[in-house]
Parts: sequence; structure tokens; C-alpha cells
Amino acid sequence: MKKVLALALALCLLVPAVVLGETVKIGVFEPASGDSGAGGKQEMLGMQYANQETPTVEIGGVTYDVELVYADNGSSTDKAPSAAQQLVSSGVSVVLGSYGSGVSIAGSQYFADAGIPAIGVSCTNPQVTAGNSHYFRICFLDPFQGTVLANYAFNTLGAKTAYCLAELGNDYDVGLVTYFKQAFEALGGTVVDEYFPTGTSDFTSYLTNAAMYSAEVFFSPVSIAYATQIVQQAASQGAAFPILGGDTLDSNVVANAAKGTNVALTVTTFYQEGANEAFDTGFKAWLASDSEAMTNNGGNDMIAAVTVMGYDAYYTALEALKAAGSTDSKAVMAALPGVTLTGVSGAIAFDEVGDAIRHSAFVKKVNNETGDWEFVTEQTVE
Repeated sequence: MKKVLALALALCLLVPAVVLGETVKIGVFEPASGDSGAGGKQEMLGMQYANQETPTVEIGGVTYDVELVYADNGSSTDKAPSAAQQLVSSGVSVVLGSYGSGVSIAGSQYFADAGIPAIGVSCTNPQVTAGNSHYFRICFLDPFQGTVLANYAFNTLGAKTAYCLAELGNDYDVGLVTYFKQAFEALGGTVVDEYFPTGTSDFTSYLTNAAMYSAEVFFSPVSIAYATQIVQQAASQGAAFPILGGDTLDSNVVANAAKGTNVALTVTTFYQEGANEAFDTGFKAWLASDSEAMTNNGGNDMIAAVTVMGYDAYYTALEALKAAGSTDSKAVMAALPGVTLTGVSGAIAFDEVGDAIRHSAFVKKVNNETGDWEFVTEQTVE
């Protein structure tokens, strides 16, 4: 018996021990459904591409597999809390998202209570980071974006009267209209603003009102779902005024709605395809190899700026984990303020509030013949 045991022990020593891999979880707090579902999916594509490109990270001398944990906030402030709680229960070390400021604000307190940091990707409303120490963001803010749009409308388009339309109660829409209005009126322009109830599908009366007020520009920073309807109905009415939008309208779905029409559509955004050839080539090849990803991108390989931001947010999270030297969420939160990164969208660093230090925005317009976005200018605000 002793010889058998000795032999068994010797065999065990010869067989390498099975070492289970370590895993760190990054929460993805995004809309995969609802009015902002299309934009949320495109934002997630950037994270997914980055994750397949860099699926591991070294933290404190240990290599961890990176697992993306998804929670659909449904584009709704009512559903956002349960999605946030789902991520907290999953034991994530850091959260990315969301596409949409309203849902970001609605889920924020749950992350704060759990001591989990969140990195906003394209949520531009100042209230996302105001008064807290756990929410950061890598995108520019609406006061800046609103001023860029107002300057473009007044100085470049020569508009003196602007009509603004937003979804009632939507933090992003209402906030951006407010900042646009303040900047446009400060330049000497006149603003007429109206607000439609959630679920609206007929915008003809609002378009008629804009024409009645002799608006020279129609500013509507709404969700993709609403934007496509507005563009299509503006085309049907033969609207003469150009339509302006914020970063949410930077989508191939919206651009396609303007294709074959006379609607002049211009947006401000975080990235213009062609600015980083290596990223563009790699991402398009990945899309071509994954039919589901291609579908989530709207059916073609046009690159949305929010996709680039999702990609940069993923690598920002990895840098925070490496700097923390730990998967503990509180350690990651403490490390985030000092994180810097050269991303595809530009240099990333945080100010004392946790907001990105950004000084410029891309302005681009739709080519009505091809349905492609065309670069107009990169604009700053002094």
C-alpha cells in the first residue's frame, strides 16, 4: 500500500497543477433596446472590438481575462436603476456607459452606493459628473457642444432665427437646447423652442411651426429613432431650413434617412472616419467577420463616433485597473483621476470634476447622394 501511495504521489508531482485563470469584470451599462438602442449598440461595438483586440490585462503582476458584463438600461430612466443594480450584483470593478445622459444620471447613485466608478462614454450633460466623485467621462460637455453648434449656425450658416425641438423631460435634449439657446441669443440671434412628449411619431406640426417662425435653422438633438422620423418628414414637407443635431445624430441610420433627399443635415461629434486609418481598417475587418456586429452597426461598415468612444472607454478602464494594481472597485476609483491615455478620439485626461479635458469637436454633414458623412471642420470654442 505504501508503494502505491508513493507512486501516486510521484505521478501527481509530475502532472502540472491546473491553474484557474483570474477574471476581472467590466460592466457595460448601455441601451440595447428603446429609442436609443441603435446608438447604444454602436457604442458597445467599440467596447466589444477593443475586448477581442485586448482580452487580458495585467493587474498587480497577475494577468486577468477581461469579461464584459452587459445590462440593458432600455433607454429609460425607469429601467436604468434595475440595470445598474444588476451590474453591482455581478461584482464589476468599473462600469462603462451610458449612451444617454438621462439613464446615466438615473443609474448613478447605485454605483456610488456600491463604491463602483463609472466612465461615461458619450453622456454629455454636466449633471452626470456634477456633485459626485465616482462618475467620470471621456466626452466633451453640452455647454461646449451647444456653443459650437450655435456658433456654426450663426456665423457659418448665417442664421438669425433658430427653431429648437427637444423631447420633453429628456435631460440630454433639454440641456443641449438650453446651452444652444444661451449661446445663440448671446450672438444676437432669436430662438423659438418647443418640446414634444415621449412617444411622438408625427412631427409635421413642429416642422410647420418652424417654417411659420421663418426659422433659418432647425436644431433638434434627439434620439436616433426620433431623428430619422424628423428628417424623413422634413423631406416630405420640402423643408428649406438645414437641420442641426448633436452627437446622438451621428449615426449611419440617421445619415441614411437623409440620403436621396434635399435635407441639409449637420452634426457635432467626437470623431470623423478617416482620422485614424489603423483603427478604421481593423474595425471594418472585424465587422465584416461578424454578421451580428454588422447588424448592430446599422447594416453597413460606416464608423459612428460613439463606437470610437466606446473603444477608448474600454482602454481607459484597463489603464485604471493597471494603475490601481487591484480589481477592487474603490482602488480603481482612486486611480482614475490620474489616468491619461492617447485614444483614437484624441488625448484623454480628467479635470478635477472627472470631466474630460477636451477642446474641440468635429463638425460633419451628410452627402445626400451617397448617404455618407463628410468632414466640415474641427471647431474649438475660445
